[in-house]
Order: sequence, then C-alpha cells, then structure tokens
Amino acid sequence: MSPLTTNIPRATIQHQPCSQTGNQIDQPTPRYSRFNRGHNLPILESSTAAALERKAYTTPLRTGALGTKKGMTALYNADTGKRHACTVVQLDRVQVVAHKTRPNNGYWAVQVGSGWKHPSNVTRPLLGHYAQNAVSPKRHLVEFKVRDERGLLAIGEVIGAGWFQEGQFVDARANCKGKGFAGVMKKHGFHGQPASHGVSLTHRSMGSSGPSQGGGSRVYPGKKMAGRMGGQQVTMQNVKVMKVDNEKSIVVLNGKRHQSAVKSRLNLDV
Repeated sequence: MSPLTTNIPRATIQHQPCSQTGNQIDQPTPRYSRFNRGHNLPILESSTAAALERKAYTTPLRTGALGTKKGMTALYNADTGKRHACTVVQLDRVQVVAHKTRPNNGYWAVQVGSGWKHPSNVTRPLLGHYAQNAVSPKRHLVEFKVRDERGLLAIGEVIGAGWFQEGQFVDARANCKGKGFAGVMKKHGFHGQPASHGVSLTHRSMGSSGPSQGGGSRVYPGKKMAGRMGGQQVTMQNVKVMKVDNEKSIVVLNGKRHQSAVKSRLNLDV
C-alpha cells in the first residue's frame, strides 16, 4: 500500500452556532482540511479567538508607559568598571485613560495618555472621551495590548517611574529622526556612477531602474529608489533599565534611543 493512501477515517465536522457568554466565546468548528489528517493532530483553528490564544504567549501581562527623551548621560558599572552611554527618559503625567475589552472590542488593551494639552486644541469628541473618564486632556494617547483582564489598571491611575525596576529589560519604541528626501547613495548606500569616462552630471544618480523586454519592460516592485528617508517607527528590544528615580519620574535606559523631532515620545513596553 502506498504511504499516501492510509486508512485514516475522515474527521466528522459538526457546525455549531457561535454564542457569547460572558468572557468565554464559543467558536464554530472549522471546516475539514486535507492537511488536518494524521495521528495526534489537533483540529486547525481559524477563528479570532484562536488567533488571540496563539498570540497570548507573546502578549505582555502588564501595560507599558509613555516617556519623553530628555537627553543622554553615562553610568559606570561597579563590577566591570565599564562606562555605558544611557538615555534619560521622563514620564510626564502618565495616566490610564480607557480600557479595551475582549467582549466589546475583541482584544484586551490599556489606553494610556501622557503630558497635557490645552482643551482649546483638542477636538470635541476627544474632549468628551476625556471628560467621561475624568482625565485631563493628554498630549499623547497610545494603546498597550495586554494578555487578559488582569492587566487592566484602574482608569485614572498614574503610572510613574516605579512601574519599572532596575535591571529590567523593556522594549523602547519611538520615531527615528527624519532626513527628508534623500538620494539612492545616502538612503541605500549605492556607490554611484564613475567620476569621469563619459559620465556627465549623473555621478550620484540611480541609473537604469528596470530591465528591457527580457525582464518584462517594467520596474520590479520594491525597487530601491530615491525618496523620503527616516521618520519611521523603530523598536529596540531588550533594553536594560539602568536606574529608576521615582521622585523625579525618570527612567534611565542603556544605550542611545531614538526620539522624534516633533513628538519626542518613547513607548516603553514591559
């Protein structure tokens, strides 16, 4: 008998209506798939609840915080004597503004705001959102996903520097410095064209951007060209917390961290 023609009975699939009771959501059984045959193979799950369950292992248990980069400093390690460049981050009036729950929104998250903004510069719908939760208008507003309802803090609770501990590792996320419109030599590291031998006024240009008839007479998607450089969001993982000052609400991170030229905001994921 061929190994591909095994006498494995096909699974019987019974479709059940989807019902929601409290926080538990009963998902319908997925359809039969030819890839879901064999011994000790679980039924393939393709529902929203199953997707959230698969991501639960990498979803943080606690919420993060918003910080503002104030500058750089240096700290010495007493054990090794090495000097470490550090980034000083200040947490400015970080408060919990709202919650996102699984029954209402499909996921668990904590909406965190930082800073202060004059009410005349805030839209009316957002003013109503702040007034409903009894929180002053915030300069920045960000959501942090958490694993379950245990990670939801009380609305209005202040998150200070004591939320972190020395020696802890966090993920720092911010916008890098924008460089504006840049050419291919600066943006992608192209070598450019020769400085002489028939090249006229195109030494730093890209050159040909696509093949001829053999390649389809077109420009391939993802071709490296001149364009806007920088300004995108950058995440630095496993950043060590070197020092915590709860009175001044300052957290010192190891290494240099990006800051946006406009917002100057750092998201610290626990």
